[in-house]
Amino acid sequence: MRKLKVTILVENTVGAPLGLLSEWGLSMILDFGDERILFDTGEQGNLISNAMILGHDLRRIDRVILSHGHFDHTGGLFKFLQYRGTIPVYAHSNLFTEHYGRGLKGHADRYIGVPHCQKLLESAGAKFHWHSEPLELSPGLWLSGEIPRQTSFERVDDKLIEIKGGDIVQDSIRDDLSLFYVTDQGLIILLGCAHSGLVNIVEHAKRVTGEHKVRAIIGGTHLGPATPDQQQQTIDYLRGLNLDCLAPNHCTGMGMLSKLATEFPSVFKWAMAGSTLDFN
Repeated sequence: MRKLKVTILVENTVGAPLGLLSEWGLSMILDFGDERILFDTGEQGNLISNAMILGHDLRRIDRVILSHGHFDHTGGLFKFLQYRGTIPVYAHSNLFTEHYGRGLKGHADRYIGVPHCQKLLESAGAKFHWHSEPLELSPGLWLSGEIPRQTSFERVDDKLIEIKGGDIVQDSIRDDLSLFYVTDQGLIILLGCAHSGLVNIVEHAKRVTGEHKVRAIIGGTHLGPATPDQQQQTIDYLRGLNLDCLAPNHCTGMGMLSKLATEFPSVFKWAMAGSTLDFN
């Protein structure tokens, strides 16, 4: 098994060292020693300066994985491509779906999808690989493919909508992807926003990999906007996993982060920009 070092490049909050910039979004580097993967690119492009401060050369990234087509996970891709050049980019074929957020308090609905068109990104060096089925990217490392929606209590945020043929419909966010890494001590599950539901994702990871021990969960859980019932049932589910590491961030929300830190004090890790997590 290869060692894995996860570095949070971009997140809503910032840790050490000085000079790091926060932004609403998420980006992390997965360093396996012989392979370096960029998982999401944040919103504004601060991943480049943050990587420099943290001692990472983004020109050594081997491939990019995009968890889904929201601006806060894809907005930094163009600047990264301008810096890095040609590189494989793995995503779901619905990445460029017209994702919108429902307007609140009289405001208009707003576009929250990928801020750059496919042709522009390809001209800057993106070589897109589309996947809706599980794919073993390298030994033990799986791209989830589409996540089956099987739990009764997990719902896609009803404020997320899609424009289809001029009609407004609930956005199912079928392009929501996660990463699963099989280690000797169990699964490491890496999330973008977990729009499919955290429990759905974990159960899918078990089926795809054949590994039932879950060692770590890292990334956005989208529990912040979830209903109190979904929040509580997810906490109850997490209690049964006997995790070694729980490092939620981004769309988990500060209220839920505090609650999770209280519920799981021995395994909870703050995963802000600059944080690193090592798995041997």
